[in-house]
Amino acid sequence: MASQALSDFDTEMLKKRMCIESVIDQLKHQSQLEHTRHRSFTNFQVNVFSALIAYTYQAKKPSVNL
Repeated sequence: MASQALSDFDTEMLKKRMCIESVIDQLKHQSQLEHTRHRSFTNFQVNVFSALIAYTYQAKKPSVNL
C-alpha cells in the first residue's frame, strides 16, 4: 500500500499525541471513567458526562492549543 501525505492538522495532532493520551489517562483513572457494559444508553451518557465534569474541576490538567 502506498503511503499518503498527511494533512497539516494530522501532523500537528501527532506532535501533540502525548498530551492527548495524558488527558485520556486522567479521565480513566482520576475521574473514574469506566468502560463497562451499561444497561441503557442514558446510563452510559451520565457516566461520561460526570467524568468530564469531574475533569473540569481538577486544579492541574494538560491542554492542547489548536
